[in-house]
Amino acid sequence: MPAKRVRLLMMNAALGPLDYRVPDGVEVNAGAVVVVPLGPRQVLGIVWEEDRLPAERIDDSRLRPLIGVCDVPPIKAELRRLIEWCADYYCAPMASVARMVIASSAALRGAATMTEYRLTGGMPERMTAKREQALAALEGEQASLRELAGMADVSEAVLRGLVNQGALEPVEVDCDRPYPQARADYAVPELSPEQAEVAARLVAATSGGGFAPFLLDGVTGSGKTETYCEAIASALERGQQVLVLLPEIALTEAFLRRFEERFGAAPVQWHSSLKATERRRAWRAIAAGTAQVVVGARSALFLPYARLGLIVVDEAHEISFKQDDGVRYNARDVAVMRARFERIPVVLASATPALESLAMADSGVYERLVLPSRFGGAQLPDIQLVDLTEEPPERGEWIAPPLRRALLQRLEKGEQSLLFLNRRGYAPLTLCRDCGHRLQCPHCSAWMVEHRFSARLACHHCGHEMPPPKACPECGAADSLVPCGPGVERIADEVAQILPDARVTVATSDTLNSPERAAQFVAEAEHGAIDVIVGTQLVTKGFHFPELTLVGVIDADLGLEGGDLRAAERTYQQIAQVAGRAGRGAKPGEVLIQTRHPDAPVIAALAAGDRDAFYEAETEARRHAHAPPFGRWAAIIISSEDEAEARMAANRIGDTRPRLPDLQFYGPAPAPMALLRGRYRFRLLVNARRTAQLQHTIRQWIAAVQHPPGVRVGIDIDPYNFV
Repeated sequence: MPAKRVRLLMMNAALGPLDYRVPDGVEVNAGAVVVVPLGPRQVLGIVWEEDRLPAERIDDSRLRPLIGVCDVPPIKAELRRLIEWCADYYCAPMASVARMVIASSAALRGAATMTEYRLTGGMPERMTAKREQALAALEGEQASLRELAGMADVSEAVLRGLVNQGALEPVEVDCDRPYPQARADYAVPELSPEQAEVAARLVAATSGGGFAPFLLDGVTGSGKTETYCEAIASALERGQQVLVLLPEIALTEAFLRRFEERFGAAPVQWHSSLKATERRRAWRAIAAGTAQVVVGARSALFLPYARLGLIVVDEAHEISFKQDDGVRYNARDVAVMRARFERIPVVLASATPALESLAMADSGVYERLVLPSRFGGAQLPDIQLVDLTEEPPERGEWIAPPLRRALLQRLEKGEQSLLFLNRRGYAPLTLCRDCGHRLQCPHCSAWMVEHRFSARLACHHCGHEMPPPKACPECGAADSLVPCGPGVERIADEVAQILPDARVTVATSDTLNSPERAAQFVAEAEHGAIDVIVGTQLVTKGFHFPELTLVGVIDADLGLEGGDLRAAERTYQQIAQVAGRAGRGAKPGEVLIQTRHPDAPVIAALAAGDRDAFYEAETEARRHAHAPPFGRWAAIIISSEDEAEARMAANRIGDTRPRLPDLQFYGPAPAPMALLRGRYRFRLLVNARRTAQLQHTIRQWIAAVQHPPGVRVGIDIDPYNFV
């Protein structure tokens, strides 16, 4: 009798699929996560259908047995099909996609408990300053010693002393304790007629089941969140799970609060700031079906939901939904595919939809639901252009006179202002006034950015940091290094000079780098503790501050620089989104856009509030260029620590390019970011007609070319980052 065997997708892309023997008495189904021997090691694999995962079939006598089956539900067929689709579409190894599904190795170990600690109310025999600090900071807290030490800003040794003194006590905690349950009827809102009509359509789709992609196209402040929450309520009533994708961790806290007010319990979170124990708990609850609603970053899309009934992609136009390394996927598009495999509705919500999404709606693939006006009678803000060629700022300053006057007026009225500049730090460039030397990252083709808050120079591409040198490293001149150009920190300094009594906050990914800091920022803004917010793209979306009545865009032309395919669309989206922060309450809003090119189509469209005209012009330009959605792009990125080796590999790939009528090639050439993280980079761009078999052609082409071990070849389908 032949041995019972299974084919496994291994978690190591270099291995390929392998067959193993199933021991007698062990039941293993497709999708099971198993532990198997590989040489002297034990590794993970997922049981796969043999006909969907071809491999060399070896003799039964050579099969090694499974070691064990992990105590988690099998990966469902729908998710296995998504893994296959992602690997095929994005030209990525299936193992790399599957690793995003098995995102918590601790979750595979079965039920477990852990020890946490809390205050007993007792006092230590001997009090020290650090012990007193810990006792004050940890009131009402319960966590591991390491986490408590971080909360109290003391060493673990201080806390162990408090344990020995009986002031802290251990508590055994179930790692998989259930989350509080949300209730669909907890606090049902009163919707406007427009919202109610859209909500009814989403509820009908959620209740009826079946794949149904929606584009929820509503102006800023129209109440898109409240509308799709009715579809979430419908899913909860049916015992289904819901996934809500957000583009930024900073938005999570505001959404959590709104969700809890509506449903009486917070949703389950999934993002990079979670501790390992939190990831384990969330993963197992999602797989078991007890996590009702998950709010997360793009990686939450690959979690093994037991009963997924609805997917919502909020701010669906956001570029941060595109992963730029590893598996280079776009979460917006993968969300639609997951909904298709799961046969459920998916909602793409945005005030400024991606042009590709609008094209899908125009062609009837997506159903478009429109919210054309703000909720509660609030009006869209008045938008004015400030022509910097006619009303320039004073020398060495960046805020023009009309915006200065508007800031003063808002402060006198007790209202809030927001200044937008999509550039972190104090200055994007530091140079020597004596010899002209520019401080550059040693690992990247990028300038070092000055950050005065942290007194560091930083590379925003590889993360390299250094203290500002006292003298020019090129010519040795002392006190000769000067900052050039503005970042948000420099704008904040200028605001402090204009409004010395104003309370100014800088809001960037540097300052709001955790959910807790983001929550603190939101609380301060809502309670009137901030007069002026100076921020990057992080503040362009999701925030609702009723007293914020003025938005100033410092440099509207910044995003139009360079050769980015989507530069005009991205500029329109960012500025329209940040403009939408103004006047969301009862008071009218005003937006001042500083520009040197008031006649540029994107700037003129923003001033006129004519989104449709902009999108029509942009659509025709894309059609003429065979760019998405009328054609497709792919990037081939070749890199090595040796520049000559990278160039030779790129030329070898370029020389073997396929000659096909529906493909055009550009390059190879040095990438705009020619050195990144110590690796020299060359790039080819492929422009394909919609009819081309792009992925199949690229896979065959690249696989046929051999390279030295130090060369890496990356494939980016539908690239967003052209650096």
